[in-house]
Order: sequence, then structure tokens, then C-alpha cells
Amino acid sequence: MARLPAPSPSATASTVDRAALASIAVGGGLGSLGRYGLSRAWPPGVGAIPWITLAINLLGSLLLGMLVVAVTEIWRPHHLIRPFLGTGVLGGFTTFSTFSVEVRGLPVGTNLVYVALSLIGGITLAALGGATVRRLEPRFVIAGSHEAVDPFDPELP
Repeated sequence: MARLPAPSPSATASTVDRAALASIAVGGGLGSLGRYGLSRAWPPGVGAIPWITLAINLLGSLLLGMLVVAVTEIWRPHHLIRPFLGTGVLGGFTTFSTFSVEVRGLPVGTNLVYVALSLIGGITLAALGGATVRRLEPRFVIAGSHEAVDPFDPELP
């Protein structure tokens, strides 16, 4: 079996924005603490849809939709705002792992309703969040006028 050549040091070297990593870590910790506190205050019943996890994930979808439009289309924030709020706070606040475990523990039928509510609700609320920010911001400006390429996510405008 032939071995591939080892990559050159320049091909594997990457620049790490330590401030962005720190802001994501701090934001993730804060978001996780918020989710943990809410889930402890309203624990799910056995065999029932875990309404608090659903509410957390739906709220996170709404807020993420709002954030993405705000920072890519409306204003140019400090470069650490999106990693802190989006990846950090909202990434830590919302939870796919808990959702996955809870889906597996629900009776058939109930789990399908939970999945449908999560998917349809999450997509709908993310779109609604973005539309709400666009509607509330009278000075709508396309992102290209203030942000050429996002260094954290070049796919975004």
C-alpha cells in the first residue's frame, strides 16, 4: 500500500485567532450555563416531549436568524461579536446532543412529533428572526458595502 507524502509545514500551518477562540469559549460557557439553568428549572417528564429543550432550540434559532442578518446585512460589528454571540453563546445555549438523546428516549410517534416541531419550528423561526431584523432596520444596507469577506466564514457575504 502506497503512502501519501507528508504535507509540507506551510500546508498544515494555520493562523489561529486566539481572541476569537477565547470569545467563543467564554460565550459557549455562558450559553451552556443558561441552557443548564433552564433545563434544571423545567425538567422534562418521562415519555413526554421535552418542551424546555424545544423552546431553547427554537429561541436559539430565532436569535441566530436575527444575529446573522444583523451582522452581515445591517451593521459591521467588532470582529469578535459574531464568534462570541453566534458560535459561542447561541452555540452553547442550543443543543443538538440533548435533542438527539431525548428523541431516542421518546416513544415512537412522540419522537416524530418532536423532530417535526424542532425542524419546522427552527427553520421557520430562523427565517422569521432574519425577516424581523430586516423589517425593523430602516437603513437596510447590503453587507458587501461594509464587509468584503468574513475571515471566520468566507461563505457568508
